[in-house]
Amino acid sequence: MKILDKYLLKTYLISFTSVFVILFFIFILQTVWLFISELAGKDLDMFLIFKFLMFASPKLVLMVLPLSVLLSSIMTFGDLAENYEFAAMKSAGVSFQRSIKGLGIFIGILSICAFFFANNVIPYAEYKFTNFRKNIAQVKPAMAIAEGQFSTIGNINIKVNKKSGDNGELLEGVTMHKKSNLGEGAKTVIKSKRGQLISSETSSLLQLVLFDGYYYEDISPKKYEDRQKMPFAKVYFKRYNINIDLSKLNQTDVDKEQISNTNNMLNLSELRYTVDSLSTSYNKEVVSAAENVYQRIGINANLPADSLRPKNPKTPELTSFLNITEKAKILEIAASDVMSSKQTIEVNNITLQYKKKDINNHWLSMYEKFVVAFACIMMFFIGAPLGAIIRKGGLGLPIVFAMLIFITFHFLNTFGKKVAQESGITPFLGSWISSMVLWPLAIYLTRKAINDNGSINFDVVTEPIKNLYTKLTQQRNKSEE
Repeated sequence: MKILDKYLLKTYLISFTSVFVILFFIFILQTVWLFISELAGKDLDMFLIFKFLMFASPKLVLMVLPLSVLLSSIMTFGDLAENYEFAAMKSAGVSFQRSIKGLGIFIGILSICAFFFANNVIPYAEYKFTNFRKNIAQVKPAMAIAEGQFSTIGNINIKVNKKSGDNGELLEGVTMHKKSNLGEGAKTVIKSKRGQLISSETSSLLQLVLFDGYYYEDISPKKYEDRQKMPFAKVYFKRYNINIDLSKLNQTDVDKEQISNTNNMLNLSELRYTVDSLSTSYNKEVVSAAENVYQRIGINANLPADSLRPKNPKTPELTSFLNITEKAKILEIAASDVMSSKQTIEVNNITLQYKKKDINNHWLSMYEKFVVAFACIMMFFIGAPLGAIIRKGGLGLPIVFAMLIFITFHFLNTFGKKVAQESGITPFLGSWISSMVLWPLAIYLTRKAINDNGSINFDVVTEPIKNLYTKLTQQRNKSEE
């Protein structure tokens, strides 16, 4: 390695390390802010909080690494251009493409490392993180009750509209479903305006006290026709106590791993196998749903469409020989069958959409491992020539350019994934749309820096604004006169 390559690599590594550490710390603080409701006031020791953040931090690399490459590239090459070091290199016969050769090799190695990190480390960390959160929620029951959604504690499903208090023990708008011991679903529903969780470190019982509510319970009569007479029992209460046995929950090991089937927890080979299995199951489900509909309406799926049309358009109606009462009954039965078939199709459609979304998520996770590696290379070929063109180093103008480019990249990446999840576009296009949009910019800036076309002309943007401001000022002065 020549002296120039060593100097450029050393300068770049100093900027890259500093930027990466600062950005990583910022994103860690953002993670703490997002999960502050799960960490604060839950009597968790520092070791559990440290493990929580340690398992959550690897996936942040996917966002921090491309941004660090972009910002450090702009800063490094901006400093070199601002201090006329590029001019000295060019006078010595060192071109721009020669100056980035050594750093290009480093970025290539960094991209390969990013791919293996995304393929091996992040799935394992996501696997540990998901199970760790689940097990903490079981060890700390108050943490297991989330606002606005049903949560499971013991043999009950509970939803609260709002939690308050130092430890989230005060509940508002409580809706609870008690599971039946016979496995027949929830036959008891309890709704109350307020509630309170009372627990003790020396007891394995969690006491749930409900205030001002109603107790509903389904009654199953011996005869089905009596069900309309006794649909359920309803009781009003001012105070209702429920004791939940936490002995089994407290035996939960926070390191025990149970959840292992989400797309973010799989590496490339596992994703390929899972996608094949899910696609095969989806195709069978489509065929089964279609055959079910055909059987319900009495149509043979193998018959051509022309055979379903009437042969003789002058054929009289099938109900022409029936009286009005019989026609009404037949039409009522037909309407009921149509409504039933419609509901079946809607349910099958929702199920198939969910399965298709799951398949798309697995494809997106597969492509994401390649996107993050390619993004490092792309950001370098955007940042390095951009820094040489704008000729500004430090943390001023480079940060503005870096944030604009990265926000564009992140928005396109997020937008593409959301649309691809709903099958609006293919998962391949949804994953790579950000790279497809920004890669021409990288080519343009690199060619501009190689040809040494000079600085970017911002007058195209600023001059119309100046003219508009001057015109408005003159008009205001005339109106005052």
